[in-house]
Amino acid sequence: MNQITSLLFPIFDKIAFLLFVVATMFGTGLKLTLQEIWQPLANTRLVIFSLITNFLLVPVFVYLLLTVISVTEPVKDGFMIMALASGPPALPKLAEIVKGNLAFATGLMMLLMLGTVFYLPITLPFFIEGVQITPWDIGKPLIFMMIIPLVIGLSIKLIKFESEDIVIKLQAITFQISNFGLLLGLGVRLIVHFDEILLLLKTGVIFICAVFIIFSFSVGYLLGGPGVDTQRVLGVGTAQRNFAAALLIGTSNFDDPNVVSIIMVTSLLMMVSVLVLGKNLTELEPATTKELQI
Repeated sequence: MNQITSLLFPIFDKIAFLLFVVATMFGTGLKLTLQEIWQPLANTRLVIFSLITNFLLVPVFVYLLLTVISVTEPVKDGFMIMALASGPPALPKLAEIVKGNLAFATGLMMLLMLGTVFYLPITLPFFIEGVQITPWDIGKPLIFMMIIPLVIGLSIKLIKFESEDIVIKLQAITFQISNFGLLLGLGVRLIVHFDEILLLLKTGVIFICAVFIIFSFSVGYLLGGPGVDTQRVLGVGTAQRNFAAALLIGTSNFDDPNVVSIIMVTSLLMMVSVLVLGKNLTELEPATTKELQI
């Protein structure tokens, strides 16, 4: 039974991730236009703050945190990979959940993932010796799993159908598929990594994960003006790292399974924490909250 489970669950996890990301990006394309995606990125200061937050503040903070707190080398490597990998594929979905700016979330995700394609291969060797990764390794999933479905969704929206109900129905279907992929993925990972989560609790490593998440969310939220909707997006987008890129590095460069375990468990806890934090924010913030100018 355990052998069958160990074979099936990774397959379910990959299927869930594929359904979630492709459906989310396709559905986002059905809702937005290129102009709407680009418009929030025209705010130069917001873009600069987003890049500084994800590519400088979070990695430096995690590095300093790991120098203060004594951990094993695999644990340190796993956390540093997560800190350096930015641009979560789940960001548009998270933006919907926390009632953030979907257009900004989509543009920010593309911006951060494009930056990660070139940023990771350059910075990783400075923090972890012997790690090798190419821009194409990271960029390939971005093209086939995100950009292409987004472009298809944007193209379909431009087609003049006799009835607008067609696009609305497609949006509803992709929304359901995306939700199913998210829930399936979370469920599978909770089951598969339950023992590892308990181990992190016993060893105290979970404390580092908690500080990592709280700092990332807070700094992203505080620098995410000009409005509450963009603050929420940068907050959750910074706290949820690029799991796909991090896992690719972990599985291709390390023989120690603890590195991959840290990446998997941290990603899972980040997703759950971000969902809880984001939901609480939408309930605590009054509907009449005034937009904050940067």
